[in-house]
Amino acid sequence: MESLIALALERRPSIAQIWSWLKAMPGGGRVFFKLIGQIAPYTGTIDGEVRSLETGRAEVVLFDQRGSRNHLNSLHAIALMNLGEVVTGLTMLYVVDGVGRGIITTLKMDYMKKARGPITATCEANIPTRQGRHDVTLEALLRDESGDVVAKATAIWRVTIGK
Repeated sequence: MESLIALALERRPSIAQIWSWLKAMPGGGRVFFKLIGQIAPYTGTIDGEVRSLETGRAEVVLFDQRGSRNHLNSLHAIALMNLGEVVTGLTMLYVVDGVGRGIITTLKMDYMKKARGPITATCEANIPTRQGRHDVTLEALLRDESGDVVAKATAIWRVTIGK
């Protein structure tokens, strides 16, 4: 049994492969988000959907739900921070998953206005692919339905490519 688990882990599909399988399916972005929540359980505490994911770019939507709200009837600061971590992490992992790994070392949020309704986070970045250890700064803008920026996430991911 242990050898079967080791084989499965050795042949684990990358984030990019899983996304390529799910993106065209109806509801595939929500299923993909749920899978990410299984890998990183705290991420699964928010309700979201991956809208796009490609080399150097990700877009993720956070759906407004009662469990993610604060006492001011807007989305909680930590739900927004969770979204910022997810979108920056997916941008990074899409490139390095399977050839390296990454861990967040810094996450900073700037909040501009109350967030209500679905919030769309986008992140665009150049992710290094050369072997070695890199500290990569990624920024994500979180926008409400009217396009107003409600928050900005700045994340530093320590990325290690190769052994």
